[in-house]
Amino acid sequence: MRLDRHGEAGPRVIVLHGGPGAPGSAAGLARGLAAGFRVLEPWQRGSADGGPLTVAQHVDDLLALAAAECPGEQPALVGHSWGAMLALAAAAAAPTAFAALALVGCGTFDEAARTQYTLALEQRGGKGFLASLAALDHSEMDPDRRLLAKAERFDAAFGVDLLPEVSHAALDARAHAETWTDMLRLQAADVYPAAFAAIRAPVLMLHGAQDPHPGSLIRDSLLPFLPQLEFRAFARCGHYPWRERAVRAEFFALLADWLGRQST
Repeated sequence: MRLDRHGEAGPRVIVLHGGPGAPGSAAGLARGLAAGFRVLEPWQRGSADGGPLTVAQHVDDLLALAAAECPGEQPALVGHSWGAMLALAAAAAAPTAFAALALVGCGTFDEAARTQYTLALEQRGGKGFLASLAALDHSEMDPDRRLLAKAERFDAAFGVDLLPEVSHAALDARAHAETWTDMLRLQAADVYPAAFAAIRAPVLMLHGAQDPHPGSLIRDSLLPFLPQLEFRAFARCGHYPWRERAVRAEFFALLADWLGRQST
């Protein structure tokens, strides 16, 4: 597993990228926390590591990383999108391992939220947006290049006024498909989000008001199991708060202050 490190002083924070299968995509989020924290940014297990990939494997990898890199400490987890879902799954599996969880643009846990997500994508992406994504399934035969082409189109629907960012993401279509299929299986079996009731750490959910992922529905699906959940929505903000011109400074100030308070 590749592990990038950011920052030289402060409490430990582990930043988890989204996708699944988009290692490196949270580098900007990790770098933005480096002034006040020692940040670990792992690249999650990919298809080259064997398969089929499961949520349980990702959870085991994260717990092993935390034990090896943070002995005697309780690091905080900051997860983006799928990474927020992984943070919850790991904290449920090991309730005393982590000091706090920050969920940035968290993914969906039920069909109602996924239906709203699809409708919002079509609305924000414009007429023909979903059809253009479907067309790529026939025009681009390489799975990784096809996923990259779709990801590039998503920026228009996922962002409001995005600052440019050099991406170091290496998209892995098979890792994406296998991991997400397993997450959907676990949701259908009522494992998640019910398992999150084991989490005792404080949880903060940060969500863009213009993120197609419906923040209020996702929050409401989690609250029965996470009564400690705090929720904050940012106006003029999509799926990547650290890249949004209008809220970047506010986002990092709020997140850093909250993480600092949990570490003490």
